[in-house]
Amino acid sequence: MSGVARILLARGKTVTGSDVKESRTLLPLRAVGARIAVGHKAENLELSGQLPTVVVTSFAAIPQDNPELVRAREEGIPIIRRSDLLAELLEGYRQVLIAGTHGKTSTTSMTVVVMQAAGMDPSFAIGGQLNKAGINAHQGTGEVFVAEADESDASLLRYRPDVAVVTNIEPDHLDFFKTEEAYFAVFDDFAARIVEGGTLVVCLDDEHAGALGERSLDKGIRVIGYGTAAAAERHPSVPAAAVVTRTEVVAEGTRATIDIDGRDLDVVLRIPGEHMVLNGAAALLAGHLAGGDLDRLAEGLSDFSGVRRRFELHGIVEGGPFDGAAVFDDYAHHPTEVTAVLTAARERVKAAGRGRVIVAFQPHLYSRTIEFHKEFGQALSLADSVVLLDIYGARERPVEGVTSQIIADNVTVPVVFERNFSAVPARILEIAGPGDLILTMGAGSVTMLAPEIFHELRG
Repeated sequence: MSGVARILLARGKTVTGSDVKESRTLLPLRAVGARIAVGHKAENLELSGQLPTVVVTSFAAIPQDNPELVRAREEGIPIIRRSDLLAELLEGYRQVLIAGTHGKTSTTSMTVVVMQAAGMDPSFAIGGQLNKAGINAHQGTGEVFVAEADESDASLLRYRPDVAVVTNIEPDHLDFFKTEEAYFAVFDDFAARIVEGGTLVVCLDDEHAGALGERSLDKGIRVIGYGTAAAAERHPSVPAAAVVTRTEVVAEGTRATIDIDGRDLDVVLRIPGEHMVLNGAAALLAGHLAGGDLDRLAEGLSDFSGVRRRFELHGIVEGGPFDGAAVFDDYAHHPTEVTAVLTAARERVKAAGRGRVIVAFQPHLYSRTIEFHKEFGQALSLADSVVLLDIYGARERPVEGVTSQIIADNVTVPVVFERNFSAVPARILEIAGPGDLILTMGAGSVTMLAPEIFHELRG
């Protein structure tokens, strides 16, 4: 929401809104002209001195009895979704849209950064803040608009991409889609919305994304793939336009060589993990398809400093009993994401030559916890020790008898279920030692603990 607000303000529109509490998201929006109230009240619709022409909301997150939505309906003011507004903002631009179950924000962010390095100045709307720029959206001067295409409520079907990237496909958001078949089908429908002459870019290392590419080829859609050499061999009908030929985990991240159109590009990704190398390959391809120079795009990828809450470093302890311990925060909230992040953490610890991986994980949504509690247990077992927080319900009401204990029962390494949120830093101090890598992980309030844990480790 803050991203589309920022773009509207840059285009000279009057923007008002409200949120439940003050945050570091609101301050910069106010600085560029937004009028924002704290707390939801019917009178907030008149913050500009008159009623708005349209109200924008996220139907998944905001209940229909919200007093501002109730008044909007009473006044006959149109209420639209964020995706409807974003689709309008995209009109007139070459649209580069990043979709997939996992990795959208990281891949979109990389795509923006490599294009900026190539001098393209794209407009963009991202689901997270770029660490370097500190923003999640920008009204650029170039002809390209880069954005995430969210599948969680099928809103990605509002767009008409010139370049559509699909990072992976794995059943999720079944509270909305009900069946796995319906979830898979939305990506086929998305591919069918690519404009004539446009391109679908799929990750060949993901079987479902690769299969989407094969089906789309049969429908006459232009498709290219990216991935490892072994993955390219598994999908011979999809032209492999970007092939990762070498990866090496080092202390500063991951060194990789990516072959694009017969050219070997050497990059160093500061964020560890082979999945991040694949995301980087997708970003390079998207930038190349949009007209960017490959050498400058590759330089931009090596300069990419990450996104807030994606393996975000909060600090490394110097001296004392926890010397060398590093605290990171990550948004991972699906078993596949947890597996990828913890695998990358293990690689980083191995490259450093000391320490263990300790994770404080907060499950997100009761429905997702029930659906994937066994898979979460298996994924978290990649750590050396686990502190489990209680479930962050977000938009869902508690389910009787369902707690994080159902995940803890499937963890095979030492695990503590800590119901008291404020007691988690003390639990971490009981477990941690010098050189350890400590992760706070989840899509909810757990992110607030990372700076507190780092503060406590420093003594």
